[in-house]
Amino acid sequence: MEKVIGLITCNYSAKESSPLSESRPIASLPYFGRYRLVDFAMSNLVNCGIRTVGMVMPYNYRSIIDHVGSGKDWDLDRKNGGLFILPGSAFGTSRTGSRFLLRDLIHNKAYFTRSSADAVICSTANFVYNVDLDRVYDAHKESGADITVLTKTASEKDSDVTAVDAIDGRVQGFRHGVNFGDSMFLDCFVINRQLLLDMFDWYAPTDYLDIFEAMAGDFGRVDVRTYDFDGYVAPIFNKRAYFRANMDLLDPRISAELFPADRTVKTKTHDTPPAKFEVGSHVINSAASSGDRIYGSVCDSILGRHVVIEAGATVRNSIVMQGCVIKSGARVENAIVDRANVVPAGTELRGTPEDVLIKEKSHE
Repeated sequence: MEKVIGLITCNYSAKESSPLSESRPIASLPYFGRYRLVDFAMSNLVNCGIRTVGMVMPYNYRSIIDHVGSGKDWDLDRKNGGLFILPGSAFGTSRTGSRFLLRDLIHNKAYFTRSSADAVICSTANFVYNVDLDRVYDAHKESGADITVLTKTASEKDSDVTAVDAIDGRVQGFRHGVNFGDSMFLDCFVINRQLLLDMFDWYAPTDYLDIFEAMAGDFGRVDVRTYDFDGYVAPIFNKRAYFRANMDLLDPRISAELFPADRTVKTKTHDTPPAKFEVGSHVINSAASSGDRIYGSVCDSILGRHVVIEAGATVRNSIVMQGCVIKSGARVENAIVDRANVVPAGTELRGTPEDVLIKEKSHE
């Protein structure tokens, strides 16, 4: 993969507004206590041997930069190649599903022209899956395709996911929204580098479009093929999907598939002690993170780093993010408690399984 470079686009927003994504981009949403969503895109690229990765930033990039830094934890702090932080456009982004905005790609043309790579693997950070990109690239080369898109058969309706219309593996077009049984685009594709540079000239007048929107009339002359992935996939575009994708990992079969020993998911290193389960604590089917102190009861829940559950407090079917304190006698159920919140003693935060309550991030 020394002749392949990677690109991760983070400059897009969710169609559905949520307190979780108002203060941070989707790419830096915490996941399963210790990870961020962007970790999966970065790890997929790095695990197949790619050592040059560009990351297109949104305007509210602070939390992403704080997390990825120089790329050291992904072995991307290097003299040759490494992690390149690229500017995204401050305007022109779309809420109709554009995640590979041509304007962002064209503005960073130098990233592609200064490389001698044969191909570019592009990805977003709002899907959770662990894929062997070596196989995807090998299939791309063997087919002789200009572009190979990663797809999976949809198991449910989702208006935020892009559908791929294909005949015998040859893509005929893309459309917004998938239904059960459709082929859904996993926001990851391989493209020949020279073709991408040519497209910058072809579609310059329509740089406000997504690259696949601009290609709408050109699927006859550009050979776009599909590569079907049959592993676990979680598209995360709203709070319901986010909550379910986290809770899925309490199933050992899913967590084993998403975190295989031969393709580890890398994340920012935190030198903190392991979670401590104090005498009298009661924990069932839950995931705790480093630095946690648990005195109370936790069931079917996920705790971020440095969470304190005081004696007499109860957390059930919830996500409690980094730095939160659940005081004695407090009850949290069917909820997402964002970072640095203190839930006072005797307080009850309760949603329903169908409509999870969100306690927004504390800025104190």
